[in-house]
Amino acid sequence: MLRAKLHRLTLTGADPDYEGSIGIDRDLLDAAGIIPFEQVHVWNVSNGERLETYAIEAPRGSGEVALNGAAALRGTPGDIIIVATFGAMDEAEALRHVPTVVHVDSRNRIRPSPASGSFACGPASAAK
Repeated sequence: MLRAKLHRLTLTGADPDYEGSIGIDRDLLDAAGIIPFEQVHVWNVSNGERLETYAIEAPRGSGEVALNGAAALRGTPGDIIIVATFGAMDEAEALRHVPTVVHVDSRNRIRPSPASGSFACGPASAAK
């Protein structure tokens, strides 16, 4: 089941010489409930590329979202991407589950969700 999604991030960097991963502003990780080194799916809206990697923490409040290593070849700064995590759960949990969805502006600052008016919706936002 979809656990969390960072919706329409703007890619700020791509470094193929880095060891790997995607660096994401710590504020965004916290809002989505994504922990460092957690597996994430990255969907590039701008070019259609899809990949899996792991999240690492970028400086809090920086707005940084950067693909690293081989993944950097699948995106260019300015591309729009979606980052998602999934979790296994039994049917009863799945029926009650509400994924956390975080919406951002063009500078990767958290903005209210169009549907709810809150800055993030789902369990991670309720824990704050």
